[in-house]
Amino acid sequence: MSKAIVIKLTRAGVRTGPFNISDSLGNVLGENVPKQTLIDGITYIVDDAVSAITIASTGKCNKVVTFPIATVSPSQIANSTFTQTKTSCIWRHLTNTLIYNTFYENIEPYIIEYPFAYQFQDEILQNIKDYTKAYKYLPIPDGVFNDNARIETDDLWFNKAILYNGQQCSGLLELVPKPKNNLKEYGKYPIYNTDSKTITFTKSDNFYQYNTFWSLVKNKSIPLFNTGCQSLSIDKELNQANMDYGKRSFKKEPLRAKELKVRHILDNRSDAHLTSQFIIAPAQISYK
Repeated sequence: MSKAIVIKLTRAGVRTGPFNISDSLGNVLGENVPKQTLIDGITYIVDDAVSAITIASTGKCNKVVTFPIATVSPSQIANSTFTQTKTSCIWRHLTNTLIYNTFYENIEPYIIEYPFAYQFQDEILQNIKDYTKAYKYLPIPDGVFNDNARIETDDLWFNKAILYNGQQCSGLLELVPKPKNNLKEYGKYPIYNTDSKTITFTKSDNFYQYNTFWSLVKNKSIPLFNTGCQSLSIDKELNQANMDYGKRSFKKEPLRAKELKVRHILDNRSDAHLTSQFIIAPAQISYK
């Protein structure tokens, strides 16, 4: 035999959702169910033996709650309203030397942007040279922190970059270390992805360096960036709809202007401690 149950969300935090829903028998009733769907109410058919329902938030706020099945009247369900809650808590950061940009068990992006202003003439960007020290800390058996339990690496660095000026943008550049002593693998780059371009970087004379970029803007009358709504800490998000990640064999427009902004992002790991110091963007004067 089976029975129908109604799940309606009446209280939740700002960052909860989407949700995975399962019953006490281990059956998955729904995956990635939006918060609004649970606020409106959703009905499932379950076995008579089911005594409880488990709702797990899978977003940045990970929380699992199990509710026993109870009988309520239709009027109670109809009159129930949703209340958004804001529950504060104390969270200790930087207690683990092996991780850095992890907050509330989520990797948050480390973003740094450098502005450049040229003189009277326009200048064409040649390459990017960044002096950043990348450290990786080692486990400490006795639990007592010391500055010597770390190594400086050559292959840990930012994994994304965006170069742009007022009318041009390189699109999203995914940065990977240059394959060593492997010409076959190196020949695969750049890799043209659906919403990014993968290029290689090298470390020479303590400078992280990369090139292989050009403007990918489709229409200069459309904004290069959008304002996101997920985090107020991120001022802008790349407008991918206005970027052309094709090979553009005969349309590789160099980044040429009187200004330049270099945006570096690390968002795929939290075990690298990046100490950014200064950056150089070699350019040549463009005469016209």
